[in-house]
Amino acid sequence: MGQTVFIPREVDANEPRVAASPDTVKRLAAMGLSVVVEAGAGSRSRIPDEDFAKAGATVGKAADAAGADVVLKVRRPTDAELKGYKKGAAVLAIMDPYGNDAAVAALAKAGVTAFSMEFMPRITRAQSMDVLSSQANLAGYQAVIDGASEYDRALPMMMTAAGTVPAAKVFIMGVGVAGLQAIATARRLGAVVTATDVRPAAKEQVASLGAKFLAVEDEEFKAAETAGGYAKEMSKEYQAKQAALTAEHIAKQDIVITTALIPGRPAPKLVSAAMVASMKPGSVIVDLAVERGGNVEGAEAGKVVTTANGVKIVGHLNVPGRVSASASLLYAKNLLAFLETMVDKNTKQLAINRDDDLVKATMLTDGGKVVHPAFAKAAESYVEPAAVPAATIVADAGAKRAAPKKAAAAKSTATKSAGKPKGTA
Repeated sequence: MGQTVFIPREVDANEPRVAASPDTVKRLAAMGLSVVVEAGAGSRSRIPDEDFAKAGATVGKAADAAGADVVLKVRRPTDAELKGYKKGAAVLAIMDPYGNDAAVAALAKAGVTAFSMEFMPRITRAQSMDVLSSQANLAGYQAVIDGASEYDRALPMMMTAAGTVPAAKVFIMGVGVAGLQAIATARRLGAVVTATDVRPAAKEQVASLGAKFLAVEDEEFKAAETAGGYAKEMSKEYQAKQAALTAEHIAKQDIVITTALIPGRPAPKLVSAAMVASMKPGSVIVDLAVERGGNVEGAEAGKVVTTANGVKIVGHLNVPGRVSASASLLYAKNLLAFLETMVDKNTKQLAINRDDDLVKATMLTDGGKVVHPAFAKAAESYVEPAAVPAATIVADAGAKRAAPKKAAAAKSTATKSAGKPKGTA
């Protein structure tokens, strides 16, 4: 009998995506694997349980995770979910380990072999497994749609008998996968598009999409890209020069979309409060980096903020999840493509080759330990907080019951000291 793959319903209320599709379920079954999908897992991505069942899956419940050899998820499993997984199970998800040492330690303690899908190397062999690209593509598209929905005018130029409607000006800051898709989408909607990035290769890419490139092209700019294709963190001096160049440009824009993120670091601040204040009333800024602190001063995670001068700063969380029906289909294929490399075609069993470059790059925990080199040292020094003794909990409860007497005493003291100036906390 083949090994079991379990696809749970995401427990995060803000996560509508699912880690499988009817197509990937069918292909997993063809590989000799038994597939169990938790009831309702795909409901928020327009995939009813019946479609999974028709594709060959068994529709089950959360407790079925206990018998799974492989768990496919969107987000990192919670501590409660990990308690239901068996030791040795392979767990594939977007693990978001940076700054989450306790969560990484919990994965190791649970004994699962965890793979962080966002660490997939950007090499030819792994293109079909690149979750960052597949999800960023949709985020870039949705950012333009969100910006257009908040903007109270048309984007394309329209020549009518009653007059001409000018084209909206859209500025994209950060031309990675999300930025390129944002450029393409804004252009398709008829906007006049400009874009900026610290990577030299971006200039040609921007021009190929019919947009104008804006950047300080000095020596630092020419060496501002890692071997993996990511942007390097720029010096304070360069950031100041780039800010000066873009400040005047931003003041003339109708919609600004920021996409700058550096793996493992807080999002760089690209748009200052002064820049926001220089924009026209009704202008819109969409911050795709808001979950990492944001590129825009004044952006708030999960909110659309309207400034004093009438500029809207859009800070939606989980932007790919806002188009979950499309995002889930792409993400499911990313997972399938990676899992296929770890299943023996003859035995139909999971056979993880720990010398494989893809495995080395993405394996976070294995055999009860944190094995990824970027997190192993932190895991060694991590100390799990001590449990609170039961006696302390009882003492605390007793203290809370005695609180009214203390409050009365405080009131008496306050009465005696009436008229005295209040101190500051």
